[in-house]
Amino acid sequence: MSSENADAVMADPYGTIGFALKQAQQALRAHLDTGLREIGLTMPQYAVLAFLNAKPGASNAALARRAFVTPQTMQAILVTLERSGHVTRTPHPEHGRVQTTELTAAGAKVLAAATGIVADAEVRLRSAAAPLEPKVVAAMLLRVAEALR
Repeated sequence: MSSENADAVMADPYGTIGFALKQAQQALRAHLDTGLREIGLTMPQYAVLAFLNAKPGASNAALARRAFVTPQTMQAILVTLERSGHVTRTPHPEHGRVQTTELTAAGAKVLAAATGIVADAEVRLRSAAAPLEPKVVAAMLLRVAEALR
């Protein structure tokens, strides 16, 4: 980092891209957590249901990556979703210890309600980003994420 950049961060650490990005992420998460809680879901549970809708039978590892949780945490999430009747898990036909996870009708119903909550948040995000094109904003944020990996 150049000394000029370091001086700018030191002068106003709250005026940085990183701080603004973190504020936006926390606001989005709080907004979604509040809405999803009303229908009995958490954000990671929603992520699991949405991914299973797109990729039925996805592995626990793939689900954990999509929900930004550890494989151990994913196991607990799946147990909760199974107990609530939103998913079913059955042994994989070829790999005895592997479980195949799929949405149930109840899971699809709660996913539809959750998708409405997430879509509302997306409308708010797009409105706040205007007049920029949503695809441009999303591409920029993905570049930011990649630059820090």
